[in-house]
Amino acid sequence: MVRLVFVDVDGTLVGKEGVPECVWPAVEALRAKGIRLSLITGRPGRGHALAYARRLDPMGLHVFESGAVVLAFSRDPHSPPAHPLLVEALPQEAAREAIHLARRLGLPLEGYTADGGFFIEGDSPLLKAHQELLGVVAEEADLLRLPAPLVRLQVLAEAQAPLGALMDPLPQELQAHVAESPRMPGVRFVSLTKRGVSKLSAARFVAESYGLTLAQCAMVGDGENDLELIQGVGLGIAMGNASPQVKKVAQRVVAPVEACGLAEALASLLPSQTP
Repeated sequence: MVRLVFVDVDGTLVGKEGVPECVWPAVEALRAKGIRLSLITGRPGRGHALAYARRLDPMGLHVFESGAVVLAFSRDPHSPPAHPLLVEALPQEAAREAIHLARRLGLPLEGYTADGGFFIEGDSPLLKAHQELLGVVAEEADLLRLPAPLVRLQVLAEAQAPLGALMDPLPQELQAHVAESPRMPGVRFVSLTKRGVSKLSAARFVAESYGLTLAQCAMVGDGENDLELIQGVGLGIAMGNASPQVKKVAQRVVAPVEACGLAEALASLLPSQTP
């Protein structure tokens, strides 16, 4: 039986019009059966993503920054709303090289720090649109001179952007994850984390924190950055709007996000409905 469900955000929980209301009764039904839920996303642990995580499981562990950060909600009203259990910072020299590379290519660049900071370089309209999507206002800053360690860099790329020129010469110490959002169609989000850090590595940490193995977990996702984890858990579920590669490796395919696909996936995991 599935004991823990990982839920991607963009294209899984969130569609073009936000989160379909049909999702939340399915979430509550699973929690009532003692099944944990964990948000797992490339987004930072602030703004809308943090609110989604709290509604999925207010006492749970949740994955942000493409696996570089795992947060737990605090029960102390005098403490910050969430505190980190896992932080995987970028190697400093590798991060510097990637920043210089993105600058040379003229690509809109974001930086996320271990203390929850969100910083941008440049004035691309994509950067503004992404802040609206996240529900978080970024600070303009020189990413080479931040006071706290970076956990993730992210390039926002339109279809014509030279991604190959970014990805091919990346330092070996970094790992790239490519994702998309239905709320910003045509834009690719290229997250850079420390090599070995991914949704899969963070999901394993979360599962072990609960005393579980990945074989006891399910993952619902839609994008390339979900593929590894969909293959790594006991039950991998692809959304109907998922890429062909993701659907091919998933054990189950549900409806698209706007047609209550996530609610369908969660309902299928209820113990009384499990074959």
